[in-house]
Order: sequence, then structure tokens, then C-alpha cells
Amino acid sequence: MTRIDDTFARLRAEGRKAFVAYMMGGDPDAGTSLRVMQGLPGAGVDIIELGMPFTDPMADGPTIQRAGQRALDGGMTMDQVLDMVRAFRAGDALTPIVLMGYYNPIYARGVDRFLVEAQEAGIDGLIVVDLPPEEDSELCIPAQAAGLNFIRLATPTTDERRLPKVLQNTSGFVYYVSITGITGAAVAQAADVGPEVARIKAATDLPVIVGFGITTPEAAQSIASVADGAVVGSAIVKLIGEGKPVAEILAFVAALAEGAHRA
Repeated sequence: MTRIDDTFARLRAEGRKAFVAYMMGGDPDAGTSLRVMQGLPGAGVDIIELGMPFTDPMADGPTIQRAGQRALDGGMTMDQVLDMVRAFRAGDALTPIVLMGYYNPIYARGVDRFLVEAQEAGIDGLIVVDLPPEEDSELCIPAQAAGLNFIRLATPTTDERRLPKVLQNTSGFVYYVSITGITGAAVAQAADVGPEVARIKAATDLPVIVGFGITTPEAAQSIASVADGAVVGSAIVKLIGEGKPVAEILAFVAALAEGAHRA
């Protein structure tokens, strides 16, 4: 059982849906980023997705692309991302943290070294968007052996032939991408998402969390009502990029979390 498994077990017992928040590690700078991260659990966030800055974020829209570039311009490195997690863990031993990003920085570091350091820092899971199931031996299977959940994306184009392969070595939860395209590109619709979530849940016992295209508390509530929870990223990152005060960012996150928890 990981922190992710424990969190979903608790939420099920409470009859609540999950709210997951994404932020880019080191955006706009290491200090501000850590303060936002430390404030997320108090704002109602159940699971934190922490972005690993990378120069070529192919699945991300302009908002998160710019966040990654700001972090890189500020000197953010993988070492500093892991240091953020260690600093967070000094005050919070319970909230699950999922690193989200691309394989290149992990490959460059070395998979074995990365997994040891991630586990030691307090990471609970990984979402690596450019590693398909055919490459599970690269990272997915070693990560699971190291005690980390490997969370896979399913999309509107994941058909009945592909879905079993996607679910094969997935753990923690399934991340359903509500739209076809990049982050921040369109608005998720519960009427479209609901049947897709039901299709995935018929094939797995894992929770199904929906992300992409959720920008308001009302949307978080609507989407969470047809899934096991909702993820918001670009809308939060946008406020960070605008230089809003940390308190204002966290107030917005709290409203989103309240929406998801009402579902």
C-alpha cells in the first residue's frame, strides 16, 4: 500500500471524490514554488502532481510550457525538484506526491539512481507521458519494484484493443485525459467524460481521475461527479505565472477542491 492507495481508501470510506492539483516544480522560483506546494494540503488537495521541468514538453499547452521554461530559466534542476519534495516531507508525511513529466531527464540521470533518490525523497508515484506500455521495462516495472506507483494516461482515442495494454502495469490510479490535444486546449464536458470513465472502470478496479480542461470549481464538481476525482493544472499554473500572491493562489485551489469534494 502506497500513500496513494491509502488516500483513495480513506476517500472511499468518507464517500468523497479526490482533488488533485498540478504545479510545476520551481515555477516561478524555488522559494515561491515550495510555499505553494506546502499550502496545497491545507487548501484541500488530496494528491499533488509535481512537474519536472523539461525543455520539450510535447503534451503540454502554452501555459505549462511557459511554467517549465520559467523554472529552467531560474536554474531549476532535478536535484532541486527532489529537494523540494524533501522540504515538503519535513512537514507533511501523508499527502501523496506524484512526479509528472517526460522520460528524458530520468534517462539522463539514470533510472536506478533516479528511483533510489525519488523513493528516498518521498515520491509516491510517477506519470511519464512519453513512455508507452511497450517500454514498461525501461521504467514502469523497475518503479513498481521500488515501491512507486506508475500511473498511466488513457485518452479518448484509447480504444478497446488498446485499453488492456494501457492498464496492464498501471497502479495507483488511471489518469483519464478528457480531451484530444494538449493541456489547457479545451473544456472538459461531463457528458462526454462519464461514459469513457465507465468504460475504463469496467476494465479495472483502479480509481479513474480526470484531467485536462478543468478550470473552475463548477467544472471540478461536474467532472468529479462522473469519476473518482478531478485534476486541475493549467488554471493553477496560470495564476502562478501571473505572479499572484501565494495566498490568492491557494484560495483559488481551495475553491476548486471544494467543488470536487462536493461531487
